[in-house]
Amino acid sequence: MSICFAIKNFLKFCLNFTINKKIFLKYIKNIKKNIKKCVKVPYCINKKKIVKNFYMKFLKNLFLYFSAFIPLFFLLAVKLLVDILNNNLTWNFLNTFTFCLLCTFIALGTIGILWSTIFNRDKILQITVVSAQDITDKYFLQYFSLFVMFAIPLDISYFNEFFIFLIILIFIAIVYINCGLYFINPLLNILGFKFYDTTYINQNGEQKTAKIFSKKTIFANQKYKVKIKNEHFAFISKDKN
Repeated sequence: MSICFAIKNFLKFCLNFTINKKIFLKYIKNIKKNIKKCVKVPYCINKKKIVKNFYMKFLKNLFLYFSAFIPLFFLLAVKLLVDILNNNLTWNFLNTFTFCLLCTFIALGTIGILWSTIFNRDKILQITVVSAQDITDKYFLQYFSLFVMFAIPLDISYFNEFFIFLIILIFIAIVYINCGLYFINPLLNILGFKFYDTTYINQNGEQKTAKIFSKKTIFANQKYKVKIKNEHFAFISKDKN
């Protein structure tokens, strides 16, 4: 009886193993199919592209932040250069480094503003404006007070005040980028852009809001083509239809 019982258990084990093996092989086959399907989806396999897109987006936002401070960087660079030319300061390491850094910030800011306007590859959407309010002066005066705070009290020809200047810039950059405050950009105001808080209806019939820059007046109940980076930063692509 014990021999028959052992043989029975052995046959049962072999049968279970065969069934489980078939199930396991079928499972592996399904995984391979899913992987092949996943290849068609960029984010499943193209991690490098995702990282690159994230990196480029961060650079674009950072350069756009620098563009908001171009007038300030220009004033500080001129102030430093005038002091050196008047022999109030010399071309020592700190002053040379500071001047080069300010010029670099101006160059990066210029790239940022061109990247976001002329060379902007954001999708063009046609919208119908429901309401538009010109709020250009609402943020410009607040930003002007920030300019005064930077340009007058800080003497960046001293190491301690230079580092304070950099730390303040970093803190403002974190808030600026994280909160999407790209619409606070006095350079665009200086270049002739007006800033509108708008409510619009998109092509899908959805009603949304966006802060839009335009060199011309935006009217309600008119159609426009816009490039929308996000709800805080958009540009009129063409004149109203």
